[in-house]
Amino acid sequence: MESVICNFWVDEERCIQCGECAAECPAGVITMDPTPQFDEEGGCFRCQHCLAVCPTGAVSILGKNPDDSQLLAGAFPTPDQMTVLIKGRRSVRRYRDEEVAASLIDELLDTAGHAPTGVNAQGVLFTVVKERAVMKTLRQEVMARLSRLKAKDGLPEGFIGDYMGRAVKGWEEEGRDIIFRGAPHLLLTSAPQASPCPAQDTLIALTTFQLLAHAHGLGTVWDGMFMMALALCPDLSARLGIPDGHLPGYAMAFGWPAVEYHRTVQRGPAQVNVVR
Repeated sequence: MESVICNFWVDEERCIQCGECAAECPAGVITMDPTPQFDEEGGCFRCQHCLAVCPTGAVSILGKNPDDSQLLAGAFPTPDQMTVLIKGRRSVRRYRDEEVAASLIDELLDTAGHAPTGVNAQGVLFTVVKERAVMKTLRQEVMARLSRLKAKDGLPEGFIGDYMGRAVKGWEEEGRDIIFRGAPHLLLTSAPQASPCPAQDTLIALTTFQLLAHAHGLGTVWDGMFMMALALCPDLSARLGIPDGHLPGYAMAFGWPAVEYHRTVQRGPAQVNVVR
């Protein structure tokens, strides 16, 4: 059986009529009669749950071949490994003067693109600086903009102005890069403001990228300083190529770390509110 709009297809030789695809479909567009039937007008979410849940690989949708998917049995990291990754992750503020291979960055971004989004909107845009030379130019441009603002007393009073003022002073007097921490790469996530959950989607995507990056031995730091600079210099969004109508979520500097941590820290216990 094959549909046209979402290219839903069932290999009837493989199908065991277990009904898992229909039971799992969040949009309720699959029914069993007795084999899977697809409602063309039902509003498919394009989530591919039906493809993933089929035990025999009988279901295809959106033109995807289930045989091209990775099997999950025995392939997940252990709970202990995930615990060490989460507890052992550190914000890295010292980086080697070395580019991360473009192929590895592409791999990380392709995987981070699997992060969940509200109503499966899949609208997150990853804006990335892949080359050190481009990063050097961007760093100089950002600092020049902030220096001009500081010279004209254009920095706001309070927390942001104080932070940016110290960043400019450190750059001008000592060549210290407080905003990017000398990282060779920068990643910023954005999403259409009209999407259901743009802010949440961008943060989930960046968190997914971060954990995967650290699993590969890379270092990352959530770059709140750059987000402050972005707010003070709105033209930077266009400079980075972020489309109009997109909400910038957050930025992350990353690269090969010039520091090695040897153990987890000891935090906690977590603050927990139990509903009764």
